[in-house]
Amino acid sequence: MNLADSRTFSALQNPNFRRYLGGSFLSNIGTWMQRVAQDWLVLELSGGSALAVGVTTALQLLPTLIISPYGGLIADRFDKRKVLFFSQGWMALCAAVLGVLAITGTASTWTVYVLALLFGVGSAVDVPARQSFVSEVVGRENLTNAIGLNSATFHLGRIIGPAIAGLVIASFGSGWAIAANAVTYLAFLFAVGTLDTTQLRPAEVVQRAKGQILEGIRYVRSRADLLLVLMVAFFVGTFGMNFQMTIALMASLEFNRTAEQYGILSSFMAVGSLVGALIAARRTRAPRTRAVVATALVFGAVEIVLGLLPTYEWFAVGLPLAGLASLLTLTAANAAVQMGTAAGMRGRVMALYTMVLMGGTPIGAPLLGALAQQLGPRATLLGGGALTIIGVLVSIWVVVRFKHLDVEAHLRPRPGFVVADRSSA
Repeated sequence: MNLADSRTFSALQNPNFRRYLGGSFLSNIGTWMQRVAQDWLVLELSGGSALAVGVTTALQLLPTLIISPYGGLIADRFDKRKVLFFSQGWMALCAAVLGVLAITGTASTWTVYVLALLFGVGSAVDVPARQSFVSEVVGRENLTNAIGLNSATFHLGRIIGPAIAGLVIASFGSGWAIAANAVTYLAFLFAVGTLDTTQLRPAEVVQRAKGQILEGIRYVRSRADLLLVLMVAFFVGTFGMNFQMTIALMASLEFNRTAEQYGILSSFMAVGSLVGALIAARRTRAPRTRAVVATALVFGAVEIVLGLLPTYEWFAVGLPLAGLASLLTLTAANAAVQMGTAAGMRGRVMALYTMVLMGGTPIGAPLLGALAQQLGPRATLLGGGALTIIGVLVSIWVVVRFKHLDVEAHLRPRPGFVVADRSSA
């Protein structure tokens, strides 16, 4: 059977999407190599400080909290391909500099902090453009499937990248794994640069005007379904999705394992994430808002269980379940937002989604890092899972209370939700 003909892989019938996905996959491998290597480098430079790892993660995601709305406006106002060339090139340069510093032995905790912050600036511009660009590559009819496949390659890279990183770190050092990421950005740039532009479906560029960022915020505030999804994403991203830090802390401080065994743990989690992405790719319509809520609650519960597992081996076995739950939550939220947003607003709304999903990490990561310093690494998982569940329940209460909606009406997408983007090409 031709994979492109199956429901799970239908978006692959599009040659542009195949090229885009291939470049993205190679780049994702490098991205995950750097994530593992950067955390390990910080642990080495700081003498095993959990707080230093949390601060690094926070600094890398702080620009998302501050400038993502501007990144979304840039995505709506300019050619997204040109935006991607700039943002991807910027992040490649940051990775190259950090890699060289680590290789030459001149890196310090402070240089990692600075470069993590600069890398985050590029990411804050890149993510809204990259996520909203997918709809221009595949069109609305295959968008849900493309989102799932995009997530699948991201997490397939998450399986391969950490495993390679562990071997590279053990054999050559963290710097070489980070420098490799700079090279993999070239694959994505080549893919985007060689797309058949006649087959793209670009949204109409929004003309410059006053108050466009506020316009995006008002748009979300007027939509109870989008508002709930963004609130849930905030709590999941702030307290639940800190595995880049928590797995490193569990591996090094709780289980006293090596860099290679840390990489294996990240790959175990990514197996579950990949399965979740492939399940999500089979969706043919926008997910209900209640699906976002339900999967977020399950994810929080799984994270609590993960924090209670007694040994390295049991922890490894539990990680795929965490990966599955987290990916089903994120793909449901992403698809609900993209499919429910008008084309001319998509960049700004996706920027707000990215801001609340990733921008809360500068709050959550240092908090959980400090918690680990006081109570041990397990506290990051127990506390993160509990706060995720509490946050989701609070989100439901807030939207129901202040939007004056009953629970059933609130958890169903409003009529026309799936076809809200009537202006999409």
